[in-house]
Amino acid sequence: MTSSGYTLPVWVAAAAVAAVQRLCGEAPLSSASPNVLLQLQPDAVAPELPPLVAVAVEGAALLGPDRALGISRCEPGDGLDLTRGLAVWVEARWTEPLPGESWLQLEAGEGVGVLAGSTELCVSAFARALLACNLQPLLPDRCGLKLRITLPGGRQLAQRTSNEAFGVVDGLALIGTQAAVQRSADPDQLARARAELVRRAADPALARDLVLVIGENGLDLAPSLGLPAPLLLKAGNWIGPLMVAAAERGVERLLLFGYQGKLIKLAGGIFHTHHHLADGRLEVLTTQAALLGLPLEQLQRLARAASVDEALRELAAEDGAAAQALQQQLAGAIEERSAAYVARHGQRGLRIGAVLFDRGRSLCAQGPGGAELLQAFRARDLG
Repeated sequence: MTSSGYTLPVWVAAAAVAAVQRLCGEAPLSSASPNVLLQLQPDAVAPELPPLVAVAVEGAALLGPDRALGISRCEPGDGLDLTRGLAVWVEARWTEPLPGESWLQLEAGEGVGVLAGSTELCVSAFARALLACNLQPLLPDRCGLKLRITLPGGRQLAQRTSNEAFGVVDGLALIGTQAAVQRSADPDQLARARAELVRRAADPALARDLVLVIGENGLDLAPSLGLPAPLLLKAGNWIGPLMVAAAERGVERLLLFGYQGKLIKLAGGIFHTHHHLADGRLEVLTTQAALLGLPLEQLQRLARAASVDEALRELAAEDGAAAQALQQQLAGAIEERSAAYVARHGQRGLRIGAVLFDRGRSLCAQGPGGAELLQAFRARDLG
């Protein structure tokens, strides 16, 4: 069994807290115990706050009367993770909050990803809330705070991710949606998701409906599209087993929500989607295009493309209607193959829909079931 470390937003929060503590006049961290205490569940409310957790930092120092620097280093736990050993620098300084502006301002330094065409730091709601809940209790009255986050080496590491394809440039995005690292291909991740299904089955408000989300980008995007957070469950790569487990636990309506370049595998009958086990995405795309009746020349170009997104972009440039029809064909095929997979495992009566987004984080296709369930789930009030 592997042990889990913390996601990048936790190490950013740890460095920020260390810096702000120095700004507030606290003594330098002891070399014997270089830790800060963090609240890792920003959505928890008093009086049921979980206990604080000690997170290691490398140090903090004053840079001037109103500026301080905190430094931490990423430790994501066992397993392969490109953030391992990544230094995190957070410079904190006091500001005077302007009317109508947040007391907390975030600025991207070197190695931190920003949204293409802007200087806006790419940060998830979880990462921002984690900073806010840990820093606000430290602030003097009527005082704001600006954090400049720097990830030395982050620009180079980002080249090994799909950030740029999702519209994030210049470095690593802070898009973690939870404190603990979860391995999408780790059997422990499947066990955790199954345990969460059991918990939800005991809640009448949640038991019938579920949104299986594939990937951190999907988990970050789904709430902004109106999908209720209590219905979201990160599937990682264990999509097939989780669909069956959901049916076994009494789920009646299941929405698959994810990036088209990942979910396309389901249209080819691949229900564990880690690339180490199976790929075949371009083959599935070409097959669906053939079933749609596209001409041989287009099929050959699709098959030779470097990726699903590139194939669809090139097809859209030539024939926009054909590209849109192919994406809709894929969404429908994902629904059909998924329903057949669940039925083969003895589970029937589960309504499955698929909603796909592209690397621009825009919805690009919905199957018949996906369109229906997206509208129905958006209308649910679970607040």
